[in-house]
Amino acid sequence: MLRHLFYTLLLTIFLLAMNGCGKLEQEVVEPVAEKFISELPSNLATNIPQPERNLMTKEGVELGRTLFYDPILSSTGTVSCATCHQQERAFPDGRALTTVGVTGKPLLRHVPSLVNLAWMSGLFWDGGAKNLESVSFGPLTHPDEMGQDLKALTKKLQQHSQYPQLFKKAFGSDSVTSAAIGRALAQFQRTLISANSRYDKFVRKEAGGELTELELQGLTLFKQHFSSCHAADFFTDNRYHNNGLDSSFSDEYEELAYGRGRISQSTADIGKYKTPTLRNISLTAPYMHDGRFSTLEQVLEHYRTGIVASPSLAPELQQQQLGLPISVADKAKLIAFLHTLTDEEFVKPGD
Repeated sequence: MLRHLFYTLLLTIFLLAMNGCGKLEQEVVEPVAEKFISELPSNLATNIPQPERNLMTKEGVELGRTLFYDPILSSTGTVSCATCHQQERAFPDGRALTTVGVTGKPLLRHVPSLVNLAWMSGLFWDGGAKNLESVSFGPLTHPDEMGQDLKALTKKLQQHSQYPQLFKKAFGSDSVTSAAIGRALAQFQRTLISANSRYDKFVRKEAGGELTELELQGLTLFKQHFSSCHAADFFTDNRYHNNGLDSSFSDEYEELAYGRGRISQSTADIGKYKTPTLRNISLTAPYMHDGRFSTLEQVLEHYRTGIVASPSLAPELQQQQLGLPISVADKAKLIAFLHTLTDEEFVKPGD
């Protein structure tokens, strides 16, 4: 009797063990997204700033890249993020006020370059977007840009043959949400890092970083007159300034001409705009928030002779005189230096 009970117990344990093994064999382990790692230039930063809620992964970056270049994001299926942000131009589109959105109507501000956005505080010309996770919803939903309804977009991507699986790889769920779209686009945009120009190689004392005497003179002038706002090596101070373009500011189009004042609702900020980076500046014409200047020569002439007074004009532009004390010869030197900020690898199509 005892022997029978003993064998019965052994059989039960064996069957339980086999049952457990069967469960282990059938268990499906979801792949974990792989952390995105990028080597950063020593003169720029040691890491890419990113929020804990949206840490970069290879899968997330790749999904963001795919979305960025896909016109499926627009209501008409004809306009992608890359339509206006073209890599060969350092990610603007070369137009003063673009007309390539879904309606063909000209936008009211110049398309900004997308360079080193991970380190930027405040996005758009007036800082209306606080972070990269939210910035894409402006162009996505703007009626003249991509004209998209977010519910319709998530439904369209959810029914797509490939996107649900790409979202699952990136975020662990094949449910497509607008938040996940924003997170993926943000991850990709954080990889748009430019710091391999001839100037950068000069600073890092690398091969190919030789500057001519004219360029070195331009660098000296740049440090003297422009580095307070275009601080190296990001070449922006991430702040807002009135650089003397206009003396009055229309309140049309939701006070768009107020610049930072539209967001802060402070009269002291009317006419102030975000300091753009000067990286790849030779490729990003036309210039200013409305694209009014076609060439770098025109930009420098503005700072030399074209500054217009208004209550919020930057103090740096109203010292002994309106504008900056640079000569015609100085302009040639400054332009020579600005061309050294072009990063050929960054703008190479397909990279």
